[in-house]
Amino acid sequence: MKKILDTLFRGVEILMAFFLTVMIALVFLNVLLRYLFSTGFAWSEEIARLCFIYLVYLGSIGAMRDNQHLIIDSVLSRVPVIAQKAIYFLVQASILWVMLILTQGSWQLVIQNLNDRWVATQFPIFLVYGVGVITGISISIIALANLYRLFVLRMPVSELLAVGGDDAASEQMQ
Repeated sequence: MKKILDTLFRGVEILMAFFLTVMIALVFLNVLLRYLFSTGFAWSEEIARLCFIYLVYLGSIGAMRDNQHLIIDSVLSRVPVIAQKAIYFLVQASILWVMLILTQGSWQLVIQNLNDRWVATQFPIFLVYGVGVITGISISIIALANLYRLFVLRMPVSELLAVGGDDAASEQMQ
């Protein structure tokens, strides 16, 4: 199962690299065209915007998986273990609640914008909001997995807060 998830998240990282490359190339090309020839591609702004949106949302999924979001663990290290578990539970429950709101709101916007299209590219506008549904569901699954590790596997909070990328890098080196 871990191998499947690692492959899936590797795919997310590749998608992020693709979106970043496309965004940089289009913005750079548009700047050159406007500076040198006083022209540009109107459609490139829409595609660059879409790439940026997807880059941010997919990046937040990766950051949640690797536990790289902002966290103040200096407080957790100073409280008893039972309080650490309670705080960690409250954080994960809050994440689930916010992701539920994100998923519901994004889904409503997808439904509202099913027939709308962008002006230059004619891409459906719901593509912008659909990634919110994907992000909300993905981060909710990660938060539920964190709670499973906390309560069922009884992992210590200090181990749950360890950055996932460090473990993957150390496994690759061996």
